Amino acid sequence: MGSRLVAGVLATGAAAGIVANVVITSRIVASRGVPLPVTEWVYMVVALLMPALGWLLATRRPELRYGWLLLVCALFLGVGLTGTGLSVTGAAPRWLTAPLSSVLAAFYGLNWIFVPLLFPEGRLPSRRWRAFAWISGIAIALHAGGLMLGGPQRVLESTLTLVGVLSAAAGQLTTWIMAAIGFCGLVLRWRRSARVERRQYAWMVGGVATSLLGGVAQMVFMTRASMLALLGTVAMTGALPVAIGVTVVRHRLLDIGIGIRGSRLHLIFDVRPTVDEVLSDLGTALADAPEPAEQLGRVAVAVRTALEATWAAVTLADGTRVVAGRQEGPATLTVPVHGGLGRIECGPRGVGGLTRVDRRLLEALAVPAGLAIQSAGLATRLVNAQEAERRRIERNIHDGVQQQLVALIAGLELARSTGASPDMLAHLREQARQTLADLRELAAGIHPSALSQGGLVEAVEERCSRLPVRTTVTSDPGLRARRFADEVEGAMYFTVNEAVANALKHAGAATIEVGLSHAGGRLRAMVADDGKGFDPGATARRGLATLSDRLDALGGGLDLDSSPGKGTRVKAWVPVDG
Repeated sequence: MGSRLVAGVLATGAAAGIVANVVITSRIVASRGVPLPVTEWVYMVVALLMPALGWLLATRRPELRYGWLLLVCALFLGVGLTGTGLSVTGAAPRWLTAPLSSVLAAFYGLNWIFVPLLFPEGRLPSRRWRAFAWISGIAIALHAGGLMLGGPQRVLESTLTLVGVLSAAAGQLTTWIMAAIGFCGLVLRWRRSARVERRQYAWMVGGVATSLLGGVAQMVFMTRASMLALLGTVAMTGALPVAIGVTVVRHRLLDIGIGIRGSRLHLIFDVRPTVDEVLSDLGTALADAPEPAEQLGRVAVAVRTALEATWAAVTLADGTRVVAGRQEGPATLTVPVHGGLGRIECGPRGVGGLTRVDRRLLEALAVPAGLAIQSAGLATRLVNAQEAERRRIERNIHDGVQQQLVALIAGLELARSTGASPDMLAHLREQARQTLADLRELAAGIHPSALSQGGLVEAVEERCSRLPVRTTVTSDPGLRARRFADEVEGAMYFTVNEAVANALKHAGAATIEVGLSHAGGRLRAMVADDGKGFDPGATARRGLATLSDRLDALGGGLDLDSSPGKGTRVKAWVPVDG
């Protein structure tokens, strides 16, 4: 929004100055009873092309400098023309009109040197052109400053006036020399460019040549034939905007095209979206795609559409690959996704080649792509964890409770057929009690009743009360009466349960401490033991890895602190309201 506002202000200021010059000139001519020549109006229309094109490029491709260069050049033209008009009428003092009129020298320099030099992206062709750019900038400054000091109306001291005249002459001569050198460099770039870019450079070469010839005509015929001088001025001012406009309409300069659609006249700006627009649209698309695989597909489609590539692909670190379009040949551009999660690839463009701007766009898209890849990986791990948990429960039922029930049924049948003795009935009763206890333990592993009825603190205390080692459970005051969402309480309970189980099975702990707290919008759980500890970097986290994914899905996290001989401390947290 800020770039659009600045571009609008610059374009409006430039256009106002151009129009003001024609208005001032028309009043002078009207006072003499002579109609204003048509060429003056033609000149105004042609001069307005530059601020219009600058505004279009700056608003649609604000990340490029070329549109801003055209706007600054147009602003110098408008200010200089306003100063010239005021100087001719004598309606303003010299100290005001001299600086304004001298700005035209900056317009000439930018128009002949920097507009061709920085074509089309607003960057120097190579580092070797830096000295050329510095010399040109100094020459333009000398020309403008000299005109300000040594104008036709002597109002300054003679020494300063002489310095101004000499500075203006040196700056103007150097500007012409640098413009000629820059034109030769532009011709070389045209000859060496690719087929698509060559057509764009051809129009720029023609525009620069016409503008330079127009400048020569303006100086040669300024005192001899005013009409030829005016035509030269029109050619000098409008040749480059016309050339740039043609490359926009016919050759999609900077991926901007203008067309006419329908029976009526409608100008359609077929502009490649900006980085902000692509990211905004992609964010909406990802929000509307609940499935992770679909999110990866939409990232690939966004890359292909934004770069107008024949194909684009998102590849995960595990080899999973989603392709938009039909892949043919190797990737033309590849950008890694942050964190080593994967990479984004794209094939060649349908028209033209990929540029540095395309790479920057692809790097910007790598951020939401990384989030989509993380989402896909997390969802996959959760699905795998759910499947593993289902199989564990199935195995426990088959190998444990199911076998006990079969044995209990067989015992009951035997007791019915043979006549049950007191000892057999007592044995069957104890077997039934054990089966019931195993069922309760199994149900507690799925979702303990104490968690559903009493809450997190009560469920953790009930679980720790049955441990064979000394265990202490502490909680914040008031936390026992608080209830949270089922998924939050379940995630924290099973995290504590898994950490306690690991302390018993693997750490050989003699004491275990469990702490529950709620502060700063987070529900926290801590499990510490005095066991033998381990190296987290060299040992798989087993069940805690699954629980970590579960906490990540809730926006929380899990930290593990352990080392050999120093016990283990597990910290988990999830965000909660209140």
